[in-house]
Amino acid sequence: MDDMALLLLAAGASARMRGRDKLLEPVEGQPLLRRQALAALATGARVYVTLPPGADARRAALEGLAVEIVEVADAASGMAASLRAGMAALPKTCRAVLVVLADMPELGEDDFRMLFNAFEGDAAAPILRGAGADGRPGHPVLFPRRCFDELAALNGDQGAKPVLAAHSDEVRLIPLPGQRALTDLDTPEAWDHWRKAQQ
Repeated sequence: MDDMALLLLAAGASARMRGRDKLLEPVEGQPLLRRQALAALATGARVYVTLPPGADARRAALEGLAVEIVEVADAASGMAASLRAGMAALPKTCRAVLVVLADMPELGEDDFRMLFNAFEGDAAAPILRGAGADGRPGHPVLFPRRCFDELAALNGDQGAKPVLAAHSDEVRLIPLPGQRALTDLDTPEAWDHWRKAQQ
């Protein structure tokens, strides 16, 4: 797996959490960001985590983990800044990158492995996109190397949507159990609702 990377996007501002940091919300007894980083490392891929400047609490949550932290100086400009910085950090030998949003608490090691295992490994391999059990497209997304330059040139806050749109006929959906590929929690109310549903 040395030639495969997992890019954990964790440079967002949690703007809708009204003072709380969603990436530090406890999930299974640890901060969400640490949980996701541990799941990423368990795949055997090289793991890169984008963080905004400062972010001391997020850095502390990753203490002792063998991840490469990528500071995103212009994180406030949108998700594309995270993608650009992450792509710039990848080694030249990397054949594919699994882009994971750090705020999706139901995703885990099994889901990441499913996408890595589905990667065909050649230059013409399709983009692999996690989907809900009902087939709705979601996250994470595995991009083969031929997409790297486009990801590195993104701007704004749309994330990788322009790249996915440009290659819509080359995207293969990988259904994940339940709503794992679709559940992201951006507000305190969403977190409270989700926690009640887990009980």
